Amino acid sequence: MRDANESGGFDLDELARRIGAARWAEMQLFETLGRWVPTVPELDVKLRLAAHSAHHAWHAELWDGRLPERTGVTRDELVRPANDEIVAFVAALSEPQGPELTIEKLVGAYRVFVPRFVAAYSFHLDRTSELTDASTVRALTFMLQDELADWREGERLLQSLIRSPAEVDRALAHQGRLERLMVAAGGITGPGSVGSRPDSV
Repeated sequence: MRDANESGGFDLDELARRIGAARWAEMQLFETLGRWVPTVPELDVKLRLAAHSAHHAWHAELWDGRLPERTGVTRDELVRPANDEIVAFVAALSEPQGPELTIEKLVGAYRVFVPRFVAAYSFHLDRTSELTDASTVRALTFMLQDELADWREGERLLQSLIRSPAEVDRALAHQGRLERLMVAAGGITGPGSVGSRPDSV
């Protein structure tokens, strides 16, 4: 069993909470993107969503292998949302289902959710030592490569679909709604997803 130093500066309770929440979030994005595939009329978007969905399924598997052993707690019990607010965010993210709502789908995934994975995983990687936890560093490196590549592809697709002032307004309105929900959640692993900073004076 790793101690706090071997888990990248997180004590075991915090490490278990963060990994469990990250695995839960990866599963939600895997399932959401997969459900969207048959609803999207644009072939290029459909193919990218299917590929990216598979990436998130794999990330969930990687996190499953990193869950720490906790006495009296099953692995399944560790995998849970960070808070009720992230559950509300995922519910709102998943709402756009109609074939005319591809912009909203891509906004939610690639302008709100995926950037939060990039930020949280970058913070986790910065807190993790390759000397004491090389396997987590390796897993995070692979995940970040996927997240960054998917983010670029998703943003490119989104930009190809936003062609009018009305579509700009649609994208901004949906992003604003989801950003407010995500801010309330504190990120994919809850408050402290990207560390904490003192209040401004």
